[in-house]
Amino acid sequence: MSSVPDGKKLVRSPSGLRMIPENGAFSSPFSLDEPQWVPDKECPRCMQCDTKFDFLTRKHHCRRCGKCFCDKCCSKKVLLPRMCFVDPVRQCAECSLVSQKEMEFYDKQIKVLTNGATFTVTLGTSEKSESMVCRLSNNHRYLFLDGDSHFEVELSRVSSFQILTEGFTPGEKDIHTYTSLLESQYITEGGNTRASGMLLQYKAVGSQDLQQLKLNAREDNKTASAWLVAMHKAAKLLYESRDQ
Repeated sequence: MSSVPDGKKLVRSPSGLRMIPENGAFSSPFSLDEPQWVPDKECPRCMQCDTKFDFLTRKHHCRRCGKCFCDKCCSKKVLLPRMCFVDPVRQCAECSLVSQKEMEFYDKQIKVLTNGATFTVTLGTSEKSESMVCRLSNNHRYLFLDGDSHFEVELSRVSSFQILTEGFTPGEKDIHTYTSLLESQYITEGGNTRASGMLLQYKAVGSQDLQQLKLNAREDNKTASAWLVAMHKAAKLLYESRDQ
């Protein structure tokens, strides 16, 4: 239940100190598991530049991918919040770039999502709609919707997102681009479009039937549009976590 406190504990892994939930069931859906390190005996050479390891050239494991590199190819220490590391950890050049890009999501987009925004919400095929504030829970596991009524959607039970955008290119009126957590199809970023709404399908707890939820933002609601953009980026991370 979402009302259960999410206690955390500090643990030491071979990669560094991590602050993780005491109960693994309460892990953030954006989190990634630590990779299995490539065994030392299986990597006599750097997996990037092919330098041979010896007494002077030591091997290092990237904390994100688990591959084996020389110091030159794995020298950067970068924050990796998706694996709950407390301090920056050693990563290869490719992984460090990915982690640095993700930090924008954690620095900016998470705040946008947890602050919430106001939408016109329609449940299922109902003709009735309600003005509600939609926000991401502090543990990142739920979407809370509050208005005259309250309900929540567990992100782990969402099967797909459909971000609705309005195009401003001559000849284009409405662009409906499909964003799925189960397929690698995403909105094309940039261009003259505005995020105008979201349609998601999910399974309620205790049910295997898909339910539908639609959020519409008013044209002048910049906060809601920014929230939808942040949710689009969140969907990418959710897909990646599921595909791990």
